[in-house]
Amino acid sequence: MIRSSILIFSVVMLSLSCSTLNTVLKAKEEGKGTTISYEVNESDAWNLAKKSFRWGGADAIEEYKEEGYMLTSKGMNWVSSGSVMGAWIEPIDNGKINVTVISKRRISTQIATGMTEGKFHKFFQAGLEILNRGEKLPLTAPNVN
Repeated sequence: MIRSSILIFSVVMLSLSCSTLNTVLKAKEEGKGTTISYEVNESDAWNLAKKSFRWGGADAIEEYKEEGYMLTSKGMNWVSSGSVMGAWIEPIDNGKINVTVISKRRISTQIATGMTEGKFHKFFQAGLEILNRGEKLPLTAPNVN
């Protein structure tokens, strides 16, 4: 009885898919994520992406500026087991930048994610509006509900 319980527990634990930063990279290669075009220069887009992750509660951000992307994660809380995320800053033309974000739940069976792709873009848009008014980006997150 104990052996079968351990076996069942082990199978269940192995079947739970855990996402990593590599999962985010693979998702981008597969064309996944949420992409929105913004009228912003590349430097401001890069800073807004970092700030958007920070406002969303992200941990350390790995920057790969030469390759045009950054990766981060968000730890677990009482609602979520956390998430892994990435943002790609891709200049297109006429002063427009495509910003693609991918957010994956750490544990695929978890209902909530630490930060959604939509929430990232809401923070990004709010930050862009702040910059367009000539103001400095705040340390605390703007209200984007």
